[in-house]
Amino acid sequence: MNARIAPPAAIALDPDMIVRSARSVIGLEASAIEALRPRVGPAFVEACRIILACKGRVVVSGMGKSGHVARKIAATLASTGTPAFFVHPGEASHGDLGMILPEDVVLALSYSGETDELLFILPMIKRQGIPLIVITGKSQSSLASEADVVLDGSITSEACPLGLAPTTSTTVALVLGDALAIALLEARGFTSDDFARSHPAGSLGRRLLLHISDVMHSGSDVPRVSPDASITTALVEMTRKHLGMTAVVDTDQRLLGVFTDGDLRRALDVGVDLRGAKVGELMTREPKTIGAGKLAAEAAQLMEKLKINALLVVDDERHVVGALNIHDLLRARVV
Repeated sequence: MNARIAPPAAIALDPDMIVRSARSVIGLEASAIEALRPRVGPAFVEACRIILACKGRVVVSGMGKSGHVARKIAATLASTGTPAFFVHPGEASHGDLGMILPEDVVLALSYSGETDELLFILPMIKRQGIPLIVITGKSQSSLASEADVVLDGSITSEACPLGLAPTTSTTVALVLGDALAIALLEARGFTSDDFARSHPAGSLGRRLLLHISDVMHSGSDVPRVSPDASITTALVEMTRKHLGMTAVVDTDQRLLGVFTDGDLRRALDVGVDLRGAKVGELMTREPKTIGAGKLAAEAAQLMEKLKINALLVVDDERHVVGALNIHDLLRARVV
């Protein structure tokens, strides 16, 4: 019968010690990042020049913790306009090296600059004439000596008190990767629309790519009445179409005004006889409208600015072609 393993004794938690430790790590890593700032210069510019001239992709590679950072850098580059992907250096020597083509650029991460897996594939990279950019803490290392550009990721000490776990060094490498991605983004003139196209399923993509025509009510779903319609007719139309307002249009479906719940309340406040009143007498003339080709995010911004809950959609000749309210934008997760 197997002996039961006793659970570890409960560790007494010292809240002050925990807070001091966390603050120390944050302070050490913040200082390392600040020390990185003046080291960004000609080598960084040359790395950007090489990547911008690249007709292929940026192949990012690293082992261990550097590998995890390399994956993130590759993902950030790819989402900000620089085609990139990660290759595991261990797998590269077992077939994945075929993924790296002569028109690519290799970005290698190794704090020591002596990572065996990277050094093993280095001759194949150099043989193809592929530019090599290295992020390392050791500018005199084997990897750095073969690089076209060396980005200095050196640190004074790791945040780990044992000096063993990569902490500060990986943070500095990550920051350098982010700096590269954003510098390249700005150099390319990469826009928010470009970003949204590579993130169509995300909330940002929805906000940036969804147009009014994608979310508006159209055709018979748009509430509309003539200016001679009674208030009762207008209220029935508003109730049936569930938008809290109705367009008031002429015989050519051109917009004359809008009648809303607010117009009704204002009429009641001043004692208007609703039984004999016509919508045209109580409507709001020249209401704010929007075009079907505009972004849904612009409708949300306009509604917020004007403190209104619905908008009519018109074409260039003021024909009413649609309508939407804040609930339509909520359903589309634009707001």
